[in-house]
Amino acid sequence: MATETEHQHSGEPHQGSLSNRLNWLRAGVLGANDGIVSTAGIVVGVAAATTDRGAIFTAGIAGLAAGAVSMALGEYVSVSTQRDTEQSLLDKERRELDEQPEEEFDELVGLYEAKGLSHDTACRVATELTDKDAFEAHVDVELGIDPDELTNPWQAAGSSAVAFTIGALLPLIAILLPAPDWRIPVAFVAVLVALALTGATGAALGGSRPWRPMVRVVVGGAIAMVVTYAIGLLVGHTIV
Repeated sequence: MATETEHQHSGEPHQGSLSNRLNWLRAGVLGANDGIVSTAGIVVGVAAATTDRGAIFTAGIAGLAAGAVSMALGEYVSVSTQRDTEQSLLDKERRELDEQPEEEFDELVGLYEAKGLSHDTACRVATELTDKDAFEAHVDVELGIDPDELTNPWQAAGSSAVAFTIGALLPLIAILLPAPDWRIPVAFVAVLVALALTGATGAALGGSRPWRPMVRVVVGGAIAMVVTYAIGLLVGHTIV
């Protein structure tokens, strides 16, 4: 019959896996936030220069596509580098375990002693874990890496592109649907509301209070739209 502790562990997600999922969620929120702000800046600036819906749509779609590709490429390169580093550390640990197992065992004991265990207890824990899976024991304590949960660059690229696209669609739709006189006010309000929501969501995922992150993203988005609106007015009138 399984003990209560075994039941708890069997029903709980692995801490590393949970942490990875939270990191992806936070990255998704940030990607959506970037999509909202950058696309809003583009379409508001173009709308300030012209009432032509086709020009606004073209600029918005171009910004959406360029931003999504840029986000995906940036995440792919960044996460690939991280994964290569993690894999290199794992390979190095395997070699060290094969070539100098006694030194690695002593190192594992020292790591547990550094966590507060007595020497005898640290030796006992290290022995039991080494007998079960020496490699897993070392990478967990020494490197803090789960070999089964390495970062995935394709997943990072795809999730970033999708999050950016979803965020970018909101200001694009908000500025295209209303009549010309209402385009910029409606888009402005819709963007600020969406940014407040992404700020609150990011704060919730990070376990912090929402007001400060919400204010930061709302003020930043408002400044971005005001600046691009002013540039659109200036450039549009100058060209005309």
